Amino acid sequence: MAKAKTNYTCSECGGVSSKWTGQCAACQQWNTMVETVIEAAGANRFSQTHQSLAQTAPVLSLQDIEALDVPRFGTGIEEFDRVLGGGLVAGGVVLIGGDPGIGKSTLLLQALANMSQVKSVLYVSGEESGAQIALRAKRLAVDAKDLKLQAEIQLEKILATLNDIKPQVAVIDSIQTLYSDALTSAPGSVAQVRECAAQLTRMAKTTGVTIILVGHVTKEGSLAGPRVLEHIVDAVLYFEGDNNSSFRLVRAIKNRFGAVNELGVFAMTEKGLKGVSNPSALFLSQHDSQVPGSVVMVTQEGTRPLLVEIQALVDASHLPNARRLSVGLEQNRLAMLLAVLHRHAGIAAFDQDVFINAVGGVKITEPAADLAVLLAINSSMRNKALPRGFVVFGEVGLAGEIRPAPRGQERLREAAKLGFSVAMIPKANAPKQPIEGMTIIPVERIDDAFSRLRELQ
Repeated sequence: MAKAKTNYTCSECGGVSSKWTGQCAACQQWNTMVETVIEAAGANRFSQTHQSLAQTAPVLSLQDIEALDVPRFGTGIEEFDRVLGGGLVAGGVVLIGGDPGIGKSTLLLQALANMSQVKSVLYVSGEESGAQIALRAKRLAVDAKDLKLQAEIQLEKILATLNDIKPQVAVIDSIQTLYSDALTSAPGSVAQVRECAAQLTRMAKTTGVTIILVGHVTKEGSLAGPRVLEHIVDAVLYFEGDNNSSFRLVRAIKNRFGAVNELGVFAMTEKGLKGVSNPSALFLSQHDSQVPGSVVMVTQEGTRPLLVEIQALVDASHLPNARRLSVGLEQNRLAMLLAVLHRHAGIAAFDQDVFINAVGGVKITEPAADLAVLLAINSSMRNKALPRGFVVFGEVGLAGEIRPAPRGQERLREAAKLGFSVAMIPKANAPKQPIEGMTIIPVERIDDAFSRLRELQ
């Protein structure tokens, strides 16, 4: 028998190479090239699965196509609906990625149990048996008597079940366990994951069933992660959080039917994942008194303002090169802010170790945290706490100016609602109307911010 032809596919981006290379030429990742078998050319497997796909779609003028608002239906979990942009969409494909054991299956079982009261739903499990899922549903105390379940990993059988039952919502847990008879590679390979996802997506678009795919991300990268599927699906959600913590964050990084960067906050309990109504309380440390190096800022996650505590610790360095460590914020930006602090405020930290932490494990990617970081560093260096009820936000430029942050009014209202009384903000974000119970300190430059702060301390 002739030897099967093979090539090498990147498990991160899906790039293909005819020979093995240590580094992927497309995404520059190391040790991600996996050998896969080249499939023999044959009949079109897509047309065999869905006869309607073999027909040529007509060419239409865009103005002749009626644009309709996409109707949504809720999952019964408010935080989950928030991340989805208001709910699920008929014919949409959603990918939920995250580390194993973080709570993906638990959340989806709860959502399917809620939707089964009013809709036809199907749970396809490729990892657990029916008895295991029934035991989990009993532990979560969910009403799942109308939830249909199939334990199967062969794609063709799953597609046949979807055509037969015609559910309105189907969950595939997980996409890495499925395999198609059209390919000879093992389940979890890049080829199988892409093939199965493409077939399920075509099923969703032709029948109108909403499909939710579960994708695992392993630290070793041995399985094809959701990265190779992001361009296929309509929405991509990521679970964040530590397995040792009871809190989970679900973040949307792609959504064709809603806003991206939305954030849902959940708490893991004995009865499953519960939405947190006031997530700002999770990211604020409870100090008996004000401590040096601690500043509260207002960050914006999608449409939701969150109050997060930024902590800084500055200590004399005993190494030739002082350390710069940042948890929850970008480390390169910390080095840039320290240079701005020295140049425009006259505060040098070249011989100091600087450690920055965002409390609660939240990751802040927006530059509106710049002013909070500099004030926390200055507070730690002087060993002098900031006033009680003090909140801040603003971007710092390389010229020392403090630039405005988007949705400043919403940030101030959220801080006032939680009892903060003094806010230092960029001058461009100063509200036209005063906010009841809050003193606004608008600043234009970093040296102006430090001088105004010394007046309060």
